[in-house]
Amino acid sequence: MISVTQTTFNQEVLQSSQPVLVNFWAPWCGLCLMLNPILNKIQSEWQEQLKIVSINADQNLSLANSYRLRNLPTLLLINRGEVIHRLEGFQSREDLYNSMNNIMLTLTPKSA
Repeated sequence: MISVTQTTFNQEVLQSSQPVLVNFWAPWCGLCLMLNPILNKIQSEWQEQLKIVSINADQNLSLANSYRLRNLPTLLLINRGEVIHRLEGFQSREDLYNSMNNIMLTLTPKSA
């Protein structure tokens, strides 16, 4: 996962040629840390069609505020500069994994 800051956000996320899953997290957020293995799995399965980046919300408050984060973790799927899905308040890693797979299947067929 690429770590993104306010400085690199435009280039890495908004100007990306592929959809970007933005993981807003914080070091004090236990659930955030538990998501890393499932995000890595999603990244490996969709590596040609999806880019995953992480943003430390505590260190990038202006980004967190501009996307009106209410809780952490919050995942935003951004395509061509627009938020097309917002994932927050998921119940489990499996819930997140299934949601992301369904979203990705609607965006682009998975290559064999």
